[in-house]
Amino acid sequence: MAAALLARFLPRGFAVELVESEAIGTVGVGEATIPQIRHFNQALGIDEAEFLRETKGSYKLGIAFDGWRQPGHSYMHAFGEVGRPAGLLAFHHHWLRGRKLGIAKDPAHYSLNELAARNMRMPGEGGPEIAYAYHFDATLYAAYLRRYSEARGVVRTEGRIEDVELSGETGEIAALSLDGDRRIEGDFFIDCTGFRALLIEGALGAGFENWSHLLPCDRAVAVACASGGDFTPYTRSIAREAGWQWRIPLQHRIGNGYVFSSQFTSEDEAARTLLENLDGAPDGEPRLLKFTTGKRRRQWVGNCLALGLAAGFMEPLESTSIHLVQSALSRFIQLLPSGRPGPAAIDHFNAQADFEWSRIRDFLVLHYWANGREGEPFWDAMRALELPESLQSKLSQWRESGHIHREHEELFTQVGWFQVLAGQGVEAKGYNPLADAMSEKELAELLTSTEASFKKSAAAMPHHADTLGRLLARAGTKETAA
Repeated sequence: MAAALLARFLPRGFAVELVESEAIGTVGVGEATIPQIRHFNQALGIDEAEFLRETKGSYKLGIAFDGWRQPGHSYMHAFGEVGRPAGLLAFHHHWLRGRKLGIAKDPAHYSLNELAARNMRMPGEGGPEIAYAYHFDATLYAAYLRRYSEARGVVRTEGRIEDVELSGETGEIAALSLDGDRRIEGDFFIDCTGFRALLIEGALGAGFENWSHLLPCDRAVAVACASGGDFTPYTRSIAREAGWQWRIPLQHRIGNGYVFSSQFTSEDEAARTLLENLDGAPDGEPRLLKFTTGKRRRQWVGNCLALGLAAGFMEPLESTSIHLVQSALSRFIQLLPSGRPGPAAIDHFNAQADFEWSRIRDFLVLHYWANGREGEPFWDAMRALELPESLQSKLSQWRESGHIHREHEELFTQVGWFQVLAGQGVEAKGYNPLADAMSEKELAELLTSTEASFKKSAAAMPHHADTLGRLLARAGTKETAA
């Protein structure tokens, strides 16, 4: 992603060299995204049909959370709006009033995205505008971006980094020593070396802020399986004994994984649980990943920027990993130094990164803390978490008056917070009294007309598989969705 974006936008005079080794595997579980990925692809000028064909991708309208509130219960954090605006207030205040009056249904009834997703629908050409993202094969996406980058002048060097050479004068990175007695000098280095963080941590000692006390899952087992079950235009997050399982349907297979805490189940038991809950035959043995949730204290140090796992790790509960790469690159491009990076720009970048990561952390913690799975050790421990002040403040505002405040440009909107709070049963005692300006009859009409309109729109949409199939056919392929 970094090479592609730099190749697309850097002016003449800049040269980009990508060092990577075929011998080093990738984590490759980042197969679900959020709508911002579309902005990234559009900025690169990537054709959507070609992209979906090359990455075996499918559409995503949201994430269903199965069993988080209690076994058998499901809600969705769907993309797009919930309800319709009325007056000065966000829809959720009218919904809260309707809930107290006994006339409002679950938020799912007022979300076009969820109504479409639950019925396997996806608007085609000429259909209503709808917020969406993608599921795709991350390995195929990387290969696609490699071809894109090399076609635009990026030089790819095959090799392993054996040492990072620092300048005795500035303390910044001067060169990389590769296997085979090769040396690569550079003015600026982007660390994409994964959990090892060879440059940002190994050489520059950026420091790591550990969030395991808030998000204690520290393992994942992942395996793909043959297609089976519904070809859903949404990701599923299914609560399990010691964590949760993801299900991501692609054209050619389903991606599956179980994120869990090793304090509450063993690796072998987690693998068994995953294999027992697949829609089709697994394509091999589950692959084990070990991680520590948290981030680098400084993601930009001197002439080095860390991306992806080198910058930190946030479990894929809300599909934010690829977005965090994208947003870091966007900030970096805005602050691109003309010469040696200055401390003011670096400090500003790191402050923005700290804010973005911590607010995403809070949103993930909310899912765990607000669970209703009583009598299960892992989930009982999650409800007993000591929450960060920033999350406590948000929860207090919601409980007292139904207020949801989106601070600065934090990733998740009022609508996202509302869906999780309501979906997991976190009650608000009140709502903004401006909602009482509407008569009870007018409120009922708002709720019923919104639901009826969205149901009608969703019912008129083609099936997800048909929409995808038509797009692939237009891209000049005979491949069809499963």
